[in-house]
Amino acid sequence: MDQTTAISLIVAVGSVSAIIFSYIGYSRGIKKDSYSAGTVRGTLESDIAYIKHRTDDVLLEQKDTNKSLNALSERVTRVEESTKSAHLRINAVEEKVDKF
Repeated sequence: MDQTTAISLIVAVGSVSAIIFSYIGYSRGIKKDSYSAGTVRGTLESDIAYIKHRTDDVLLEQKDTNKSLNALSERVTRVEESTKSAHLRINAVEEKVDKF
């Protein structure tokens, strides 16, 4: 083999090697990008699921609070009625005491 053929062969092997290594690097980059995108998407979906769960918890707590407020409102109404009745009885007793 003469020197020109050897150099041509080395250049051809180098070019093919460069193409192969470039493709391998490109493939790794694509895989890494896909992995990163999947990780970000998974984290985002997990965060959204957490927000949904917490929202459901808040709604349940709000329902419990509304029930408690309704019960308290009923109790206050009963106490007001009882106080009104007691006030009427006290007035009647005062009138009797004033007559003596």
